[in-house]
Amino acid sequence: MTITGPRVRIAPSPTGEPHVGTAYIALFNYLFAKKHGGTFILRIEDTDATRSTLEFEQKVLDALKWTGLSWSEGPDVGGPYGPYRQSDRKAMYQPYGQELLNKGHAFRCFCTPERLEQMREAQRAAGKPPKYDGLCLNLTAEEVTAKMAAGESSVIRMKIPTEGSCDFHDGVYGDVSIPWDSVDMQVLIKGDGMPTYHMANVIDDHLMKITHVARGEEWLASVPKHILLYRYFGWEQPVFMHLSLMRNADKSKLSKRKNPTSISYYSALGYLPEALMNFLGLFFVQIPEGEEMLTMDELTAKFDPDNLSKAGAIFDIQKLDWLNGRWIREKLSPEDFIARTLEWASENSRLTEGLKLSQSRISKLGELPGLAGFLLSNDVGLTPASFAGLKTNPAETLEILQTVQADLEKMIEWNVESIDAELRAISDKLGKKLRVVTPPLFVAVSGSSRSLPLFDSMALLGRSVVRQRLKIAATVVASMVGSAA
Repeated sequence: MTITGPRVRIAPSPTGEPHVGTAYIALFNYLFAKKHGGTFILRIEDTDATRSTLEFEQKVLDALKWTGLSWSEGPDVGGPYGPYRQSDRKAMYQPYGQELLNKGHAFRCFCTPERLEQMREAQRAAGKPPKYDGLCLNLTAEEVTAKMAAGESSVIRMKIPTEGSCDFHDGVYGDVSIPWDSVDMQVLIKGDGMPTYHMANVIDDHLMKITHVARGEEWLASVPKHILLYRYFGWEQPVFMHLSLMRNADKSKLSKRKNPTSISYYSALGYLPEALMNFLGLFFVQIPEGEEMLTMDELTAKFDPDNLSKAGAIFDIQKLDWLNGRWIREKLSPEDFIARTLEWASENSRLTEGLKLSQSRISKLGELPGLAGFLLSNDVGLTPASFAGLKTNPAETLEILQTVQADLEKMIEWNVESIDAELRAISDKLGKKLRVVTPPLFVAVSGSSRSLPLFDSMALLGRSVVRQRLKIAATVVASMVGSAA
């Protein structure tokens, strides 16, 4: 097949709610492909079998489609270089691991997890960065054969040069030099036969003929491992571009512990996808003040990958709100506005299912906003008074909120049944009755002690909205604990 134009990809891992950072990186790759007449590809990187789920994969696909992005090749649309899901490519990677062993560029490591943890602890205690110490590097062929025959578990690690540095040019950071002695002997093939991110990433990019790799700056330190693999295999390496991380206003890394980061959260609160992508796209263009409202075509026309900032992309929620308001007022006709509003209210069946849950709890239709309005509300208006009527004291309430918030993060599935089971397990862990644990949660998610069924409401609101409401509730209750002290 003849390749025309650059080939770029977004390669998310389906291990949680899709992050706005994923949309940010995806948008850059999409604009790059559109600008240069290239191809934009979606690949699912699910080598982390313990955390990757099909539910989260579907959320990734749904979230990126909601943003308005489309891809020419991917797990849902196919393409000439598939499969586009790494778990479906497992059989492809083993021969490459063996090739590196045969060429002497890799070695089998038989170190147990316990031994590796002891090694890292000793290194940390000595003030050194933890990395593999090379214990298995010089095993003879006979020793390796004997260990394999004895059934000892092993991984394949890459060899790293002992002198000099890896020098390369980055499309954003320019010339970069990283000493080889700071690079770890990376595991390439795990004990279960699955490749690690680094191995699969390089092989897939080569086989899918990726010409430009644009990703977050957190991967800059991994480039030497990737370049080394390209050299070991004798392949041409792509152009690397590492984009500045999205940050909060205080320059800290944008993370869900501080702020809502899920694409689904912004969708649930009624942000328009065009406004969100407009907001993210402003990080990639140079425009005069007053010309911030840009469609995707306008972003593409002004897109300049050679003039990107390394200062960091500040996720300014006030600017996003301002842009979203302008899109609602200036870009939607009254008919479009009504249609969008109905579409938003029906997202995740919130409106219809909320009405069904409300039917047996009201005597007049006019009671609906007070009873079910929280399903569509941005803010349920929590104050210390909201929690004053609970039987638990503020300290107990705070413990419940914080425990629930942390444990819900670990849930794989998000539905009524799994939420029910998880909250019962949390009640047991706290040594409290379920009827003691649920009232603070009722208030946290709905703003009221009288509401719709809790588990159903949490399922309808979605994981990202529930997470944020519990976080806000915990902040409010923490102030009560502080004042009580």
